Amino acid sequence: MLELEVHDLEVPVLTGIYSEETHLPQPLRISLSVLLDAPARFAPDTPLSASKNYMHLKHAATDALPPGVHFTLVEAVADHIAETLFLQDERVRRVKVKIVKLAIAEQGESIGITLVRHRR
Repeated sequence: MLELEVHDLEVPVLTGIYSEETHLPQPLRISLSVLLDAPARFAPDTPLSASKNYMHLKHAATDALPPGVHFTLVEAVADHIAETLFLQDERVRRVKVKIVKLAIAEQGESIGITLVRHRR
């Protein structure tokens, strides 16, 4: 198995349940970890197709989020990202998405969720 990671993407997302949260995108810090089936060995000339392009992970957490859609919970944002990654590549076995809601921090603390999904 191979674990690919992309950390600390800052993404504006329409999310929240309180009236002050529902009309403007909130800044979220999103980190991803994807467990992928891997070959037994990576030789010096192994092509990228034996792994996964990191930009696909970034895309799932940024451009693949539907514009104009309001996610009531950040958990739904994480689920959408996980599902996007499962649909992208059948070798993806597990997706871990960590989301920190930057707008609610008062003294630099990290407040958010971590969601883990496994391929069924």
